Amino acid sequence: MKKKHTYNLYFLVALQFVIIGYLLYQTKEEKPQLKVNDGEAAELREGKARSIPRVRIFDLPDKPEFAGEKVPIDQPDVFERYEREIYVNAYWESNALLMLKRAGKYFPFIEQTLKENGIPDDFKYVAVIESGLLNVTSPVGAKGFWQFMKGTAGDFGLQVNRDVDERYHFEKSTIAACKYIRAAYGKFGNWTSVAASYNMGMAGIARRKNQQLSPDYYNLYLNEETSRYIFRILAMKEIFENQAKYGFELQNDDLYSLPPLREIEVSESIDNLASWAIKQKSNYKEVKIYNPWLINSKLNVRKGQTYVIKLPL
Repeated sequence: MKKKHTYNLYFLVALQFVIIGYLLYQTKEEKPQLKVNDGEAAELREGKARSIPRVRIFDLPDKPEFAGEKVPIDQPDVFERYEREIYVNAYWESNALLMLKRAGKYFPFIEQTLKENGIPDDFKYVAVIESGLLNVTSPVGAKGFWQFMKGTAGDFGLQVNRDVDERYHFEKSTIAACKYIRAAYGKFGNWTSVAASYNMGMAGIARRKNQQLSPDYYNLYLNEETSRYIFRILAMKEIFENQAKYGFELQNDDLYSLPPLREIEVSESIDNLASWAIKQKSNYKEVKIYNPWLINSKLNVRKGQTYVIKLPL
């Protein structure tokens, strides 16, 4: 009996292994197989499948220039600094896209004003990197598209008081920026140093040149912000002028634009801009949107002064 019992035990164990093996085999056979056609297989081999995003490596310009002045891209540190800003801005797609769209509103006036003042067109990218073409305020108090400090604003003809801050006046601040750029060019004689001084100040750049015995921006050892400054301008220039290369496919209809505006001369004080706007068949919101330099809810006009307020037609 004992021997027969042992045989039965062996038989059951063996049968159990057979059943387990059969079930494993069936599971393997019934497992869904990933099927790809020849094109998808090629994409998988090349890393183009949707689940494997690719990061493009861009071909940088061989001979980049700023305002007609050569960028020494053959210097390793210069190449790396330039490449850094290209990738930082090209892959910050939302930011670059919005700046491209805003340029439709503001570049025409900036380009015309630069031209009238004999300033290279590349300086329009200074406004792009300074403010993103928005009326912003920096942590140190610089304001507007061109980021003027209060003291410097007065030096170049911009009015700043309790009711008015013309650093937020797009047209007037652009003209003031041109005055600064012309003055800086008179001091330095080259446009690259002028652009760098817009970040550090004329005295700051002149001091570094004297300390380091070098007149060339690209050979100066500077703080992080100023060291990146020219390259940020160059990156914006490259992306704006070669949009499709960097994945942007905007048409003219995609760009923002200003509506037709009427100009209203104001030579008397306005106690309440909201009430005044209604009398002009407009509203307070439109007054603020199209005249951000009006920083109060009223406007004090001194004798002999005149302001121009713009409103949609």
